[in-house]
Amino acid sequence: MDRRLAFAPLLLAAFVGVGAGVQAQADSRYATPGETRAAMERALQDQRAAEARAKSLELAASRADAEVDKTMGESAALAARIQESEAGIAAAQARLALIDGQRRALAAQLALRQKPVVRLTGALQRFSRRPLALSVMRPGSVKEMVYLRALLATTVPEVQRRTAALRGEIERGKALQHAAQQTLAALRGGERQLEDRRAQLAALETRQRLASRAASGEADREAERALALGEQARDLDALVATLSQAGSLRDKLAALPGPLIRPPRPDRSIVTETAAPAVAARGAPAGYQLPVTGRTITGFGAPNGSGGVSQGVSLAPRDGAQVVAPGPGRVVFAGPYRGYGQIVIVEHEGGWTSLVTGMARVDVAVGDTVLGGSPLGVAGPRHPLITLELRRNGIPVNPLEFI
Repeated sequence: MDRRLAFAPLLLAAFVGVGAGVQAQADSRYATPGETRAAMERALQDQRAAEARAKSLELAASRADAEVDKTMGESAALAARIQESEAGIAAAQARLALIDGQRRALAAQLALRQKPVVRLTGALQRFSRRPLALSVMRPGSVKEMVYLRALLATTVPEVQRRTAALRGEIERGKALQHAAQQTLAALRGGERQLEDRRAQLAALETRQRLASRAASGEADREAERALALGEQARDLDALVATLSQAGSLRDKLAALPGPLIRPPRPDRSIVTETAAPAVAARGAPAGYQLPVTGRTITGFGAPNGSGGVSQGVSLAPRDGAQVVAPGPGRVVFAGPYRGYGQIVIVEHEGGWTSLVTGMARVDVAVGDTVLGGSPLGVAGPRHPLITLELRRNGIPVNPLEFI
């Protein structure tokens, strides 16, 4: 009879085992399973997009003839690989959050069923372990023993039948625990890969700084002018407008013709009309992209809480996320600005300007030329918020229309 009830201790051990094991690293920012699942799908899409960008940039870097272009392409490709790893980590964290929610729900369901089953199996075990000799010595024990055996013969199969679904849920709990262990291993591998790629990017940026140190005199002077403009500007809008005016003046000076050599026979010279400079394309920078991967917190034109509306898009990436240039251009401001953290302003062709704010560290300098996807810096360590603004001749436009 004990063999027929041998499943009871195993059942109790399984109850305990479901609550132990791997503790999923759930992301508390996700309120519902649907939101978590959507975040996981979005992270997987970001991972695939970053992988495609990295392959394209790696191919362009391998085809570049100039050493500067090759180095820029390599750094942009590494930044895309970093964003690929970050998106993979975000997807793994969302998957762990889903598994953890399922495991908690299953544990609660098992807890409701545990108490009556344990009491029933305990009573049956006590009856089954009653010594036979003691039963014979008691008055009416033979009748009771026959009755008990008949009761056990009909009750144990019924208990086994009714606990079949319960045992299935226990097996499901073990499967969830195994899935959590696999996802956690993938998360650890992604974190190690991310650290390796960040180390490679840091080494490449160090080589870039050493190579450009010899020609840094003009860049230093321009950086000082940019910082002076930042101190004089009343707010961020005034700073962007001043830098845009300076950029327009620089383009006009660059378009002026150089000095003309006096002809040998001035009396025979013919005045010809100089060709007008080519008009820049009115479209946004090619291959425009978001500076980070993450959830959209504030959209373009949404109320900003201070009586106005948002002039850009605010994103919530993972802690310490890699921030990249949204498009090709030239850095006209890089550094801290009051109330906005570390910011970078990139000037594109055609009167377009990108403004990236909220960074904890900036890895570019004024005067640097960047590609779309080139590393600009990193986000903060605790719940960072990165904002992207795109302007055409000083007028804010929605950057999502060009992504």
